[in-house]
Formats: sequence, structure tokens, C-alpha cells
Amino acid sequence: MSVNLRSLDLNLLVTLDVLLAEHNVTRAAQRLNFSQPSVSVHLAKLREILGDPLLLPGPRGMQPTARALALREPLREALESVERAIAPESPFDPADASDTWRVAASDYGESTIALPALRGLREAAPHTRLAVVELAPARVAKQAAQGEIDLAFHTTSDAPENLRRRVLFSERYVLAGRADHPRLKRRPSARQFCALEHVIVSPDGGGFRGITDEALSQAGLTRRVVLSVPHFLFVISVLERSDLVAMLPWRLVRERAALRVVEPPIEVPGYEMCMLWHERSHRDPAHRWLREQIARAV
Repeated sequence: MSVNLRSLDLNLLVTLDVLLAEHNVTRAAQRLNFSQPSVSVHLAKLREILGDPLLLPGPRGMQPTARALALREPLREALESVERAIAPESPFDPADASDTWRVAASDYGESTIALPALRGLREAAPHTRLAVVELAPARVAKQAAQGEIDLAFHTTSDAPENLRRRVLFSERYVLAGRADHPRLKRRPSARQFCALEHVIVSPDGGGFRGITDEALSQAGLTRRVVLSVPHFLFVISVLERSDLVAMLPWRLVRERAALRVVEPPIEVPGYEMCMLWHERSHRDPAHRWLREQIARAV
């Protein structure tokens, strides 16, 4: 026999739960703060809906039927789940937390966001874990929706519209080369800049043209790009060991003593970095705490 849940008042289930515990209408009424006739009315409705007497008179109070006994544990579990679902949120205590968080980031995001935040996270929440997974821009929205990641660090202009976001900082490009590079002792002219041998980061792989080349093209200029790599951190190793130069985000190179950083002779548009998350996690106390920690760190 199927039961139409729309016809089933939650109060009836609460009454049944107490009746199955007390086996007595009077004691059940006292626990529920109901009158005895009200509990009797509830029991009558339950019998009609479930098609079973549920509780029968016995020598020591009312005795549950087989159907009632079968209902008792599942009913208690269901009501406890409802209570947990609607209970007020308890404050998040990072010192006792044991969460495992998953964030998606490129190597740039790892260096400029995850790394600065790591020390504070470890000190405040020593029992938590952090997994940094490779950023796959085309899959970010799906990963967040399916709960595969908690956060993603991405450029604002390319961020999926259906995710929550918070801008973390604005970034600009600078020209970098090894610390003793003979042609970076001062800011180069546009002609000198174009004559240098450049390395470029091509996330999609193998590209030799980027935003700097777009800016040069508008000025009728071209540069010499001789190396294309997929990751920023490899570029830094290349610069330290060669005469190649690169246009790199300032935050990535600002504290590297092995590199010399100068302003480029042309204006190259920068970008914003943001933190992305799914609506499902927006009000979660632990998730809110994590977002605030990261925002403060950068």
C-alpha cells in the first residue's frame, strides 16, 4: 500500500514516534504537550492513512503491531534527519575542524593565492587538509556543481557566470629576465624590447602569440618569441638560466632575487583574479571561513 505524502502531516509522524516510545496515549500527550483527545485523533488519522491499527490494547498498555515495529527505527532516523536539516547552524571552529578542501588552480594561482594562504590555514585549522587540483577552465562550473571542488581561482573575465565569485586582486604585467641580464639594466625602448628573445606561456600549448603581441600589433610592432611553454614556473627557471625574457604577472616575480623586473615600454592590459564557488556552499560556515582566510591572505 502506497501512502500519499501530501496527506501526511509531519505532526502525525512526531505523534507516532512518541506513541511507539511510550505505548501509552496519556504519557504521549504529556510529552507532546497535547491533550489526550488530540493524541487519540492523531492516532486515528495515522491508522486510516497507514491502513493498520498500529497500537492495540494490551495487559501493560498499548502493544505495537508488526507494522508499527517495522516503522519505529526508520521513522526515528527520518525525524532526526529533519531535525538536523532545520537546526540552527553551529559556529565553525577551525581549531577542531577536520574538513578536506579541494581547490582548483593553475600554477600561477598556486603561487599567488594558495601558497600565501597556506600558513594561516595550517595554523588556524591544523586538522584540516587542502588538495590543490589542476585548473581546467572548461570544467570548473561542472566540477563545482558536482562537488568535486570547493573553490577555483580564475581570471574574472573568463569565469563562468553561474558561479559565485569574489575578486581577490588586480594583476599587471612586467618584463622579467635574469638578475644580471645585460639588456635589462634599464627600461628598454619599444625597439629594444622587440629585439629581445621572449618566452611565452601558452596554457593551450604551443602558441607563440599572446596579449603582449596584441598590444604590439596595435602599435605596428612585433617581437621575437622563441619559446612557448604551458606553465609559468618553468618560465622562471628558463629566465634564470638564459638571456631570454618574458612578460609575466608582477605577483609571480616580485620577490625573486634571481630575476630583474622592469616596466615594459608598452602598456599591456592586466586582469583580475577571483575566487569561484557554487551557490550550494555559499552559506556553509566552514566554507565561509575558508573564503575569508584566503581573501585576507592575498
